[in-house]
Amino acid sequence: MAEKVLMKGNEALAEAAIQAGCHHFFGYPITPQTELAAYMAKRMPKIGGTYLQAESEIAAVNMVLGAAAAGVRAMTSSSSPGISLKGEGISYMAGSDLPALIINVQRGGPGLGGIQPSQSDYWQATKALGHGDFQILVFAPSTVQEMVDLVSDAFDKADEYRMPAMILADGMLGQMMEPVELPEHKDRKLPEKPWAACGHENKREHNIINSLYLTPNALEDLVRARYERYKIVEKKEQRAEEYRTEDADVIVVAYGASSRVARSAVNKAREAGKKVGLIRPITLWPFPKDAIKRAADHTKELLVVEMSMGQMVDDVRLAAECRVPVHFYGRTGGVIPTPKEILGEIDKLLK
Repeated sequence: MAEKVLMKGNEALAEAAIQAGCHHFFGYPITPQTELAAYMAKRMPKIGGTYLQAESEIAAVNMVLGAAAAGVRAMTSSSSPGISLKGEGISYMAGSDLPALIINVQRGGPGLGGIQPSQSDYWQATKALGHGDFQILVFAPSTVQEMVDLVSDAFDKADEYRMPAMILADGMLGQMMEPVELPEHKDRKLPEKPWAACGHENKREHNIINSLYLTPNALEDLVRARYERYKIVEKKEQRAEEYRTEDADVIVVAYGASSRVARSAVNKAREAGKKVGLIRPITLWPFPKDAIKRAADHTKELLVVEMSMGQMVDDVRLAAECRVPVHFYGRTGGVIPTPKEILGEIDKLLK
């Protein structure tokens, strides 16, 4: 058993990426994720890695594209408006079938908004991160330990499916400190990437990394093939935690920081003899439709809790297929809901 250490969420994300074999980081400072970049600035030179603070978010994400095209594990991090600037480069990576990791420690918005925790980038991450037909893997941790664990998974799945992946955290998780157990992958063998543009020494045909296809039929065939791969991802990679849902009359659906508060409300409800459970999506894309469908088979009400005006709620409604009422409770602008507030919404539904 490895020794646990007390770490801030942002720094734990950075160290976990290094342990997962990422030795190339390109970023630009923005609150509330700046500690991640600062940590990388200290650690990367010590391990012979690359840390580069680019002149902008746009430059940083395109440096990630170049490193990923060369076959190495690379990542960038930012917070909400910075991710918007990176959207074009992420679309280019998706169009070039390149694996990379993007971390978004969300802040309130739109615009500059504020630096407090938010979950208002759900639509952006899962539906409209950039132009064109594409998806990325989106993981939503709820603890600092889970952030550590999901970084390695995100890199592995990005490599497996040749697509970008995102850790969608928020200012609360990025700034909080919790004990974590860090994995050590010192001798970890990373997957071969025969498609990479990393020099061929006349031992193979040269590779070209490209997202430009001027022949409509060729581009259509490529996009359709990519979506066949996405179907496999949707079938195999859905993840959710189902907590005390077996006999629940009301099931709360919440992810990330909101799920921590929701779990407290569920526990208080159970202490009072109320049949309440929790479904916590761990992957936001692919969305865990199967878990919601199972819940809709037996529960009476679904309550979606988010730190936004309601973005995931639409996916829950679609997954429930109109078989059970879906309700919403949210706080926004950086306000974190309380267990008492959620419990109040649960009581309304039970009545």
